[in-house]
Amino acid sequence: MALRPDEFYDHALAASDAERRLPLARMTGWDISPFEEDGLRVSPLRPPVLPEPPRHGEDPSDCGSCRERDEGIWFNDNWRLTRITGVGVPLVLMLHPLDHHDMADLPDELAAELGVLTAHIVRHVQALPHVSRAHVYRIGDGAAHLHIWFFARPAGQAQLYGSWLPVWDDLLPEYPADVADADAAVVADALVASAGGRRRAAEDAPRG
Repeated sequence: MALRPDEFYDHALAASDAERRLPLARMTGWDISPFEEDGLRVSPLRPPVLPEPPRHGEDPSDCGSCRERDEGIWFNDNWRLTRITGVGVPLVLMLHPLDHHDMADLPDELAAELGVLTAHIVRHVQALPHVSRAHVYRIGDGAAHLHIWFFARPAGQAQLYGSWLPVWDDLLPEYPADVADADAAVVADALVASAGGRRRAAEDAPRG
């Protein structure tokens, strides 16, 4: 059984200093770290807050993702793909189920489709010129509606390898939007060709 919140806090405090600051993470010593260790400090460890505050969209009637279900660059009957703007890496995409699900309550059929779509999206992002890797993340603490992140790592930027990539993304200047829009369209078209779906929401698709 996992430690209770108070037990976890006490366990972590035992490794902290008098100001409740833990030692710097080993990751800060990696050569891909965006920060130099000299002068870097860990924030004081705060005690647990229970109950936790609700995430955005815990109530489906107040869920932004549900309200925006017609927005995106690619759709099928269960999912939509969007481009996240204002980022520093070449491309950041997000995959959302159209209906209100989180990972833990995702029906098995959608979970299986998620796996297939994830593989296809990664394949198409990595096929873009000057992109070496597509990183895939599911966090889930900010919003209750499932959302899967896809980060394109630029080719040749060895310092942007690995788990620091989202931090570097937040530090880099905004990537040219017209280039990202064009690359997002390439990925969306490739996804239509490889996995089906369409470029517009069902409500906007032409009727035959």
